[in-house]
Amino acid sequence: MALWMSLLIPFTGTALGSAMVFFMKDKINPKVQKLLLGFAAGVMFAASIWSLLIPSMDMAEEQKIPTWFPAVTGFLAGILFLLLLDHLIPHLHLNSTKPEGIKAKLKNSTMLVLAVTLHNIPEGMAVGVTLAGAMIGNIGITVTGAFVLAIGIAIQNFPEGAIISMPLKSEGMSKTKAFLYGALSGIVEPVGAIITILLTNMVVPVLPYLLSFAAGAMIYVVVEELIPESQEGEHSDIGTIGIAIGFALMMLLDVALG
Repeated sequence: MALWMSLLIPFTGTALGSAMVFFMKDKINPKVQKLLLGFAAGVMFAASIWSLLIPSMDMAEEQKIPTWFPAVTGFLAGILFLLLLDHLIPHLHLNSTKPEGIKAKLKNSTMLVLAVTLHNIPEGMAVGVTLAGAMIGNIGITVTGAFVLAIGIAIQNFPEGAIISMPLKSEGMSKTKAFLYGALSGIVEPVGAIITILLTNMVVPVLPYLLSFAAGAMIYVVVEELIPESQEGEHSDIGTIGIAIGFALMMLLDVALG
């Protein structure tokens, strides 16, 4: 039961971040936003390596197949999957704003929610596939490691929740509604995790591919969205510092506890 409850940990991070709309000013300081975006990128980058790609290779070795094959093929498939979604689903980048009247604001609000929701899909898959590996007792993934990944994603979801709810509030949306929009953007994570768990329980041999697939999808988000936006304009070094802190923290959690 406790293992299944961990499915809600990343969503809780998003909800808590969205709740900052009740305590903070209408807009996030640009420097703080750069730091938060960089931090989220660093956490996702480290999680992709230690929580997903390395276990994928370990599991491939156990299955007596070339260790590199599932990691490479799944990784590239994850990149292509997010690339396809990125082109099919219209959305704003996380720091985009185009205040051009009520209709434009409403459209931008919807697109901003879609942007964060799109980012949360691979994170939900990552949690689901690691929990599935832990439940089947695979040597490559431990229960502690699965919890660490869920906590790490929750940590990086906290700034994402704030990044979505605060702009919605500044566009005139009520605090309660902005909070709900931000929190609901993370609902795809437990849903995606449950679907992934159900699928992996049926097709255990493809688990290494699913791990690397989730890693590729997460790296796509980092490279396409988070890092460029943390480096945009002045004070790009703040975003770099955030990346370093996030990467080091997630690495520490995964190596020390996983």
